[in-house]
Amino acid sequence: MSYKILHIINGEHFAGAERVQDLLALNLPKLGFECEFICLKEGEFNKRRNSTCPSTVFAMNSKFDLGVSKRIINAVKDKNFQIIHTHTARSALIGKKIARALNIPWVHHVHSPTARDTESIIRNTLNAFIEDYLILPKADHLIPVSLSLKDYLLEHGVDESKITPVFNGVPIVKSAVNWLPPENGKWTIGTVALFRPRKGLEVLLNAIQKLKENDHKIRLKAVGIFETPEYENEIKGLAQKLNITDLIEWTGFSNDVHKEMEPMHIFVLPSLFGEGLPMVVIEAMSVGIPVVSTDVEGIPDVLDNGKAGIIVKANSVTGLTEGLMTYINGITSPLETTLTAHKRQKDYFSDIAMTKGVSDIYLNLIRNSRRSK
Repeated sequence: MSYKILHIINGEHFAGAERVQDLLALNLPKLGFECEFICLKEGEFNKRRNSTCPSTVFAMNSKFDLGVSKRIINAVKDKNFQIIHTHTARSALIGKKIARALNIPWVHHVHSPTARDTESIIRNTLNAFIEDYLILPKADHLIPVSLSLKDYLLEHGVDESKITPVFNGVPIVKSAVNWLPPENGKWTIGTVALFRPRKGLEVLLNAIQKLKENDHKIRLKAVGIFETPEYENEIKGLAQKLNITDLIEWTGFSNDVHKEMEPMHIFVLPSLFGEGLPMVVIEAMSVGIPVVSTDVEGIPDVLDNGKAGIIVKANSVTGLTEGLMTYINGITSPLETTLTAHKRQKDYFSDIAMTKGVSDIYLNLIRNSRRSK
């Protein structure tokens, strides 16, 4: 028997959360679930994703344009969806209304801590208010992507029986690790992200400059697009000021992150905050690259508190520089760390395990919904 799931998302970007959504849509049909997407913004999701399930844009004029829910209800009411699955505060406001109108369960995925998700205090406060009063108490079930996010939900008063953590996961792309140090002694340090202020690029560029000052042979490969042209100009201006422009390769967006990671000797995610469980760290583990990242939210979860990668203090140029030098100088073996991380990704953070966890939640909700009708 096949069940139908409607995912409601923002859709303007294609970053970590959207990668989760895409992988679920790719794998859920194997477990008997048909997926469909509704995007509330025009944007990158429909251009970048790999899944081929239907996707429609119902663009909202603003976050408070709740009237779009009526148009969506009219469009989907005869499609017999069994679950509404939302992924952001915006989509939850709409998904809640649709689920209640169709009398079906509503699942909400918690990808990051809403109260610490952006650089704007006003936006964070507003989103946290919406989450605390209109989303968390109302959703039939919540899926945090890390144990730290489960704790976050419990701190916000959510009943533990409504919470089931499901770790983010990516495909297992290598059966074994074949990491080697650079033959010419020149280390390629890599990072992958939707580049915005909370990703800590400023800290990374300053760390690159420190390594250069200490005569380390390095280059930086930065994969991803900038959130705004203004931020791109700011970051590239900083690189010029630090005199490291010639050390940086800006590759832009890539659908094949694994291929882009292959030349990297070390992967770095210098995030300042807002990381539920970053997909790019798991992807680096799957490719077999040693990781340096920060002590932010779900990152210590995935790196097993430092056993599967080096964890440094967020927003610390000195800490990040020393973390990179720990690998470069051989104080910590990159190969041994990578072997540990690669096994951990296969055991706990695969796309198959993630999809199975979500499908089990769907089935329980569908069974309970049928009993109550």
